[in-house]
Amino acid sequence: MRRGITATALVAALALAATACGSDDESGGSKSSGELSGTVTWWDTSTVGSEDKVFKKIAEGFEKKHPKVDVKYVNVPFGEAQNKFKNAAQAGAGAPDVIRSEVAWTPEFADLGYLAPLDGTTALKDQDDFLDQAAASTKYKDKTYAVPQVIDSMGIFYNKKIFADAGVEVPKNIADLKTVSKTIKEKTGKTGLYLRGDDAYWFLSFLYGEGGDLVDAKSKTVTVNNPEGVKAFKTVKDLVDSGAAKTDATDGWENMQSSFKDGKVAMMINGPWAVADTLTGKEFADKANLGISPVPAGTAGQGAPQGGHNLAVYAGSKNLDASYAFVEYMTSVETQAQTAGELNLLPTRTSAYAKQEAADSEIVQFFKPVVETAVERPWIPETGSLFAPLVTEYTKVLTGQTTPEKAASTTGDSYRKLLKGWK
Repeated sequence: MRRGITATALVAALALAATACGSDDESGGSKSSGELSGTVTWWDTSTVGSEDKVFKKIAEGFEKKHPKVDVKYVNVPFGEAQNKFKNAAQAGAGAPDVIRSEVAWTPEFADLGYLAPLDGTTALKDQDDFLDQAAASTKYKDKTYAVPQVIDSMGIFYNKKIFADAGVEVPKNIADLKTVSKTIKEKTGKTGLYLRGDDAYWFLSFLYGEGGDLVDAKSKTVTVNNPEGVKAFKTVKDLVDSGAAKTDATDGWENMQSSFKDGKVAMMINGPWAVADTLTGKEFADKANLGISPVPAGTAGQGAPQGGHNLAVYAGSKNLDASYAFVEYMTSVETQAQTAGELNLLPTRTSAYAKQEAADSEIVQFFKPVVETAVERPWIPETGSLFAPLVTEYTKVLTGQTTPEKAASTTGDSYRKLLKGWK
């Protein structure tokens, strides 16, 4: 079913199924009087305990603007949302009206026919205001299937007090990183860097820093097993083997955040989405103790991936008009300025950066130039699927179960099985 039905046919099938089944009756709305009504179920994937509170509050603002619309807020863990949405959409039951889609998921969902095209709808108000790199992931086969909500990249988060105690400066390259970590260990007993070992997204900065990439979409060539890819695997292995970094093969996010927030490690690689949670840690009761700097450069230069989230509308939604309006509201200039001010998340609209809330955020101002030079991932349907084989080999390298050369080769072979006809 996944590849056997065209997107157009599947959209029609989903709409027909929703009508025939009459499920999710509460979602059905009307606009007969010109006033939006009904329910909009929104799957949010933001961080629980910090980001979710703000997004839920903002969503409630939509209800005040449209009193006859009930926004059903559901926070779905990020790691579960991609498959959960695909399973629900494929079954034709249980999918939300609107989903917060990681940028790499959007082309895949569109290819499967699970998203409603948004061109010409109210969801895409002032489309030219969006940053080009943010809008790139919303396009698929000349149509727009989502609206950019936030854009981001990665940097080094560091504990200024530990750095001062050790008498070190922020590392600018991998060699610096090892030296700084060694000095921190000797002077303070702390570990220099926490490197997530259970999520391959944390490997991309090292891969790009060595001049490598996962694939070349233009030439349909797998590149992860090139010499640059092997070198990147060697780099992360050396960081762990040398003691410059600690890692875990499971619960990487929780372990990373708690280690950094409790002052057990001096540095971690992370993005603006982690700032709000990080500032809840005891080490950062004084917010000024948090420092952020570019990811240390590899031999080919500094590289950090472009990330972010889009808001997409389920093709089978029974309340499309309200869903389009909700997406427009959640990606408006005012909403983006609010999230920049309260959560330090980067807007996707150019005009939002002129708002005082964004201008006053040091985090937004730091990451803005980082995002502008970040490496875009290939916006192909399979991009989200490239991480499963990569993380398997990445974890094996970090835990000494395989060599960098074999990990790169095995990942490349997996990609060629996934990407039919690619070199």
